[in-house]
Amino acid sequence: MKMKMLLFLLLLGIVGPHCTSARTHSLMYFQTASSGVPNFPEFVVVGLVDEIEITHYDSNTKRVVPKQDWMSNITAEDPQYWETQTQISLSNQQGYKVDIENVKQRFNQTGGVHIVQRMIGCDWDDETGEVKGYEHHGFDGEDFIILDLETESWIAPKREAVLTKQKWEKNKAIMAQLKNYFTQECPEYLKKHVNNGRSSLMRTEIPSVSLLQKSPSSPVSCHATGFYPDRAIMFWTRDGEELHDNVDHGEILPNHDGSFQMSVDLDVSSFPAEHWDKYRCVFQLSGVEEDHVIVLDSAVIRTNRGNPLLLFIIGAVVAALALLIAGIVFLIYRKRNGQ
Repeated sequence: MKMKMLLFLLLLGIVGPHCTSARTHSLMYFQTASSGVPNFPEFVVVGLVDEIEITHYDSNTKRVVPKQDWMSNITAEDPQYWETQTQISLSNQQGYKVDIENVKQRFNQTGGVHIVQRMIGCDWDDETGEVKGYEHHGFDGEDFIILDLETESWIAPKREAVLTKQKWEKNKAIMAQLKNYFTQECPEYLKKHVNNGRSSLMRTEIPSVSLLQKSPSSPVSCHATGFYPDRAIMFWTRDGEELHDNVDHGEILPNHDGSFQMSVDLDVSSFPAEHWDKYRCVFQLSGVEEDHVIVLDSAVIRTNRGNPLLLFIIGAVVAALALLIAGIVFLIYRKRNGQ
C-alpha cells in the first residue's frame, strides 16, 4: 500500500517536502518504468532531498535537470555532475526495458498497463552522524523485493520475486557496491545537497490559522495553512486540557508552493454557546517556541454563507482530494485490466 501511494503521489506531481525529524535528512531517487501508459514517458527518475524535488529525468528529454536553483552549486565541486547523472539515467533506462518485460512474464501478464518502480536512498542524522540506506522495488504499485542492508539479503514479499532474490544474493560484488553507495556515496551527496540548500531546507514559516464552519450545525474546523516544515501538531483544549472526544484530526497536506496545511475539527453541537470561550485551538510548529492559539468565538468563525474566501479554500481542498482519489481509482482500473 505504501508503494502504491508513493507511486501515485509521484505521478500526480503532489509529493511535497517532508522531514521525519528535526535533525534527519533524506536523499531519495524514484525510478519509474512504465509499459502501455499513454502520454507518459516510459522512464522517469525523480531525485528528492527531504522530499523536495531536486532533479528530474525522463525518456523524452533524456537529460537530468535541476529542479531547485541551489542545485546549480553542485558543479563547483563536480563540473561533470549533470553529464554523469544523465549517463547513469540513460543506462538505467535501457536496463529497465528488460526488467519490466521480465517481471511481466513472472506474473504472466504480457499485455495491459504495468509499472516497475525502484526507490533508493539514504537518511542522515546531522546530529549523531547515523546513516541508514534503503532500496525498494515495486511492481504495479505493490512491493516486489526489498533490501535488508543489515543482513545483506533481500526480502521477497511475492513468490514471483524469489528467483530475483536468489540471483541477487549470489552476486556478492553487487552487494558490496550497494553497501559502498549507502554508507559512503549517498550520504556524501546528501550532505552536499543539504549544505547547498540549507536556506531553503531549514527554513521556518509560520501559518495563518482560521476557524471555519460550513453551517451552524457543522463542526468547527481549525485550519492552518502556509507552514513549513511539516513537523507540526494541532489540537483543541478545554480549560487548558487537551480534548480527545468530539475531535477529528486531519492529515498534514502539501500546498502547491511547498508549504503545508492541516485541520482539526471540533463538534460543538453539544456545547452551550456561553461555554465556547473555554475552548481553544492550539498549533505547535517544531523549532518555534511560541504556540499559535485561537479562542473558539462565533465572531471570528468564517462560514460559506456570503464568504467567497471560504468557498475558494474549501473548493481548493476538495479539488486536491478529488485529484488524489481519481489517481487511486485509475490505478485500480489499470491494475484490473492488466490482470
